[in-house]
Amino acid sequence: MLDIDRRSALAIGFAGLSGLVLPEQAAAQTYGPNEGKELIQGVRQIDLGERESLIPAYKKVHLRDIVLQPGAKTPDNTMMNDMLCHMSEGELAVVQNDKQFTVKKGDVWTCAKGNTTEGTQNKSNAIAIMRIIDLLTT
Repeated sequence: MLDIDRRSALAIGFAGLSGLVLPEQAAAQTYGPNEGKELIQGVRQIDLGERESLIPAYKKVHLRDIVLQPGAKTPDNTMMNDMLCHMSEGELAVVQNDKQFTVKKGDVWTCAKGNTTEGTQNKSNAIAIMRIIDLLTT
C-alpha cells in the first residue's frame, strides 16, 4: 500500500478538479433594435412560440417577451386573457388594479382575463424584459 501525505492528496485532488467542467452563468437574452414589432415608442414585442395546451381550460399557450427601453412605459390595459409574467431582465414599476409595486429580475406575477388592468414603466437606466406566457382560450 502507498503512503500518501497531505501534500500529495491535495495535489491529486486539484488534478482531479481540473478535469471538471463547471456550468457557466446563463447570459441575459438580448435583442436587436429592430427585432419583433414596436407596440409603442420604446416598447417592442418579440414572439417566441405558441403550442396547443394540455390544460383543459386553455386551447393554446403563447410565449412572448416585452422589451422596454429606459423610460418607456405601457398604458393601463385590461388583460384580454389569463397570463403569467416573469421579469427576466431589469426591473419595472407596475400599477395593477390601482396597486403599485416593483418587479425585479426573477420575480413572477399573474394577470386575470377581464379582471386585471395593468400598466408598466421602466424607471431604470437599463433595458427591462418582461416574459409573458399567454393562456389562450381560442
